Amino acid sequence: MADPRAAAAAEGDTQTFLTFRSAGDLYALRADQVSEVIRVPAVARLPHGPRSLLGLANLRGQVLPVASLNTLLGRPETVAAALPRAIVLDGAAPVAVAVDEIRGLVAVDPSKIATDQAASAAEAGEVLTGAFDTRGEGVAKILDLRSLLAAGFVPRARPERAVSLVADGRRAADGAADDRQKLVTFEVAGQEYALALGSIREIINAPASVVAMPRSEALVMGVVPYRDSLLPVLSLRGLLGLTQRPAATSDKVVVTIVGGALVGLVVDDIRALISADSSLVEPTPPLLAARTGGESKVKAIYRGDSGRRLVSILDAGQLFREDVMERLGRGAQPVKTEQAGAVDAATIQFLVFRLGGDEFGLPIEVIDEVARAPAKVTRVPRTPKFLEGVINLRGEVLPVIDQRRRFDMPPAADLSARRLVVLRTDRRRAGVIVDGVSEVLSCAATSIEEAPDLAGEATRLVHGVLNLEAQNRMILLLDPVELLTRAERGLLDAFTPETRQSGA
Repeated sequence: MADPRAAAAAEGDTQTFLTFRSAGDLYALRADQVSEVIRVPAVARLPHGPRSLLGLANLRGQVLPVASLNTLLGRPETVAAALPRAIVLDGAAPVAVAVDEIRGLVAVDPSKIATDQAASAAEAGEVLTGAFDTRGEGVAKILDLRSLLAAGFVPRARPERAVSLVADGRRAADGAADDRQKLVTFEVAGQEYALALGSIREIINAPASVVAMPRSEALVMGVVPYRDSLLPVLSLRGLLGLTQRPAATSDKVVVTIVGGALVGLVVDDIRALISADSSLVEPTPPLLAARTGGESKVKAIYRGDSGRRLVSILDAGQLFREDVMERLGRGAQPVKTEQAGAVDAATIQFLVFRLGGDEFGLPIEVIDEVARAPAKVTRVPRTPKFLEGVINLRGEVLPVIDQRRRFDMPPAADLSARRLVVLRTDRRRAGVIVDGVSEVLSCAATSIEEAPDLAGEATRLVHGVLNLEAQNRMILLLDPVELLTRAERGLLDAFTPETRQSGA
């Protein structure tokens, strides 16, 4: 469609309007108020967002709120997929309004526009500035969309915060002053291995294709594009001397630093993130460490679940021969880290989890561990429906929250991939059940955009938006402090050890 603003300028004394339909009614909007008309894009739904907000979309790298005109007018709710077109309003902060149908551009003599009776002719929910006869489709009512949006989206003041989201997470992590090691565990050939969280740059989905390198070892799978550079990808199965298998959709790439170079290690799947008690981490027995096979790559073993769960802890530097380490060091591009595996102050790591088709992120610093969702949860009488119950997590009573219920979402159809994310905020510790955990992502702090003010109450919960335009993904970054209301935080206080002791 031609640029509506250009058409308006070309008409001289006449006024140009864009006409469109909603629930059968014909409406019009001055063309100079329209930036463009687009297909309704895929949207990321905001939990607890205003009723009229379909979600946030990506418009050429910019976060774009998308509202439904039907809902703004007080009509039944619609889903984004049922609306074919959206009108992007002109302005410093663009907003898109999804409509049922775009009819076209019409030039109207200003003397033919009736303005006196506009207010009295408006139906419930409408805000009109005039009307005109289209001579073919009937009367078009001129909508005041800005007033409708102002009424439907009352901006909420952002909470005063003394420190940033990331600093809050690091402060919460510092508050957990116990002797524990954070480990990311993954599956390789049916066995559970782990790397220290601090040695991992990020965890991403395995790419569909890898560029193979000529005359390379079988364990070298090739290279893949990675953040404006190339990432060598190696099979951890091959490095450990285990049987290779064809690529699978569950494969993940653990990005770590070896010899000063970024390297991707392909694993079968990610299992968990755990806070391991250091007293349960033991060095590899000398007999195994002296062997030349995969056993020599294991630097320690974690005995979890009262010894029923043995996790082999790897050191990325021990996975490679000395000559390979030397070659990696010579060919490595400088990595912006203070030390191998550490993330610099300007880089933030997030755990990404799924609820339905939407993706959310939490700062890795507030995550104590990630495990499979418990099969059995003890219900607590007279508690909100979102509180699934409590579980015994290594001797500690842990409240468990069903995040789908918390976000007013229907129950999940598939429960097989559900995970329990244990997070810590200030002195509270709780587990939230999510549909699945997909990856650990690193991003520059400057790449995080604020949630638009149109998000209303969700502005407090959604602290920022990570817009991955190249991947057609939008990750909503949640503020762990605002994940629960004050009343709900008070309820969880009853489960903290400090509260129980003071009440004894």
